[in-house]
Amino acid sequence: MVRDNARAPPRTSACINDELERLFQNAYVGSMARRREFDADAALDGAIGVFREYGFEGASAEMLVNAMGIGRQSLYDTFGDKWRLYRSAVRRYGMGECAAHFEALRSGVRAIDGIDAMLRRVVETACQPCLGVGSICEFGVSRRDLAEIRAPLSRTLRDAIAARVRDAQQEGDVASDLDAGAISELLIANITGIRVAGRGGADRATLTSLADMALRALR
Repeated sequence: MVRDNARAPPRTSACINDELERLFQNAYVGSMARRREFDADAALDGAIGVFREYGFEGASAEMLVNAMGIGRQSLYDTFGDKWRLYRSAVRRYGMGECAAHFEALRSGVRAIDGIDAMLRRVVETACQPCLGVGSICEFGVSRRDLAEIRAPLSRTLRDAIAARVRDAQQEGDVASDLDAGAISELLIANITGIRVAGRGGADRATLTSLADMALRALR
């Protein structure tokens, strides 16, 4: 594939990080800025654990309040109904995953080292349920308000990966005739596949092989 020179100039890592912070401040902090007598972040992390394991439909109110360590009234007063809680959980989880991917991408002496580190991190955690993948499998694009949460996170991650791919191309570690945006999509699809395979019982060798094959495709 030949790179599309008509595309807008790639955003820098600083711009990507600024966008992630803006998303967090506008979409998460604002919605939590109400009086409460407990740690809302810790409570939301408890809900994330339940939704990761059981999905939206499988998570009962009793499971949620027990995991969050709060009463039902506190749950409703702070997070709203179950659907609003789920959206907040998907947002927080997605931001955390993006931050972890960004940290991995920035690691290593060369850009390809960062890409490799990102994939290895996914292999290491593939046996754990992923709320991002789970929400897509459960709802697809059928719920617009949920899709609107995932879209900017996905776009920011795609841009961050594409930026590192371009760096790797300049360093001679990725074929220069490949489109960085298409490679970014390939790597994200590979990440999803590794996570699904991991939850399906694939062993470490199989998961590592999936990551290795993705990297070989960039040469």
